[in-house]
Amino acid sequence: MTQIAFIGTGLMGGRMARNLLAAGHDLSVWNRTASKARALKSDGAAVAESPAAACRGADLVISMLSDGETVGRVMADPEAVAALSPGALWVDMSSIKPGEARAHRHWLGEAGVSHLDAPVSGGTKGAEAGTLAIMVGGEAEDFERAEPVLSAMGRPVLVGGPGAGQLAKLANQAIVAVTISAVAEATLLLEKGGANPTAVRDALTGGFADSVILQQHGARMSARNFTPGGLSKFQLKDLDNLLTEAGTLGLELPVSQHTRDRFAGFCEDMGGGDLDHSGLFLELLQRNGLEQ
Repeated sequence: MTQIAFIGTGLMGGRMARNLLAAGHDLSVWNRTASKARALKSDGAAVAESPAAACRGADLVISMLSDGETVGRVMADPEAVAALSPGALWVDMSSIKPGEARAHRHWLGEAGVSHLDAPVSGGTKGAEAGTLAIMVGGEAEDFERAEPVLSAMGRPVLVGGPGAGQLAKLANQAIVAVTISAVAEATLLLEKGGANPTAVRDALTGGFADSVILQQHGARMSARNFTPGGLSKFQLKDLDNLLTEAGTLGLELPVSQHTRDRFAGFCEDMGGGDLDHSGLFLELLQRNGLEQ
């Protein structure tokens, strides 16, 4: 693969694209907000005026968009698909529903384009450092084609067939959201009880309660710094997708449901959708009648 189209260069995608450019790949980039694509020009990217222009002659397309509907609109553009090189591979790294990923694979397959669903975890820090967890669903031969490119952005693992990458991401998001909720409660307990949360996080390092979320998001909560790395509105979207998928499987996930409802209150009632998902701590403060 020699030419890559990168569709969606926002908070995560821009950082991921920079790692591909640093690894020596040729990128044509497009973003709905054009300034976010133009910011990559100095890194060596060719800036396209449309998805079809970005896809012209591309062997590999990477999309990193907000939701399944947006991904579907781009993939349904006949000019974009027709512009690809024969035998091209489309890797969608957005976080969407597993059923949507399988539908996208079907659409593209009819046009002779292969497909992988490959959502990521690690936030903006992981995107910038090139250490993202990349959960890939699809065929093994397509994964082998894409793996060298994906490895410039993190650690890709083939987790199953079509849609399995998105299912893995939903499982990841359940763990992330519930852990953020637990870290928020622990942080508030420590603050109100008179212990030093920073020292406690240090004491817990290496223990069973330790995690990236405890260390990174616990520090965010203590500092009241909710500049977005992972947006709360996207966390809510992922939890909604998780519960929809659970419903199709006949499953009840009570802790995920409760955490989803808290994120909904934070995003919709408190206007926290564009804050970092660690901002759920603010919902906990309000629940307890406390000031920020």
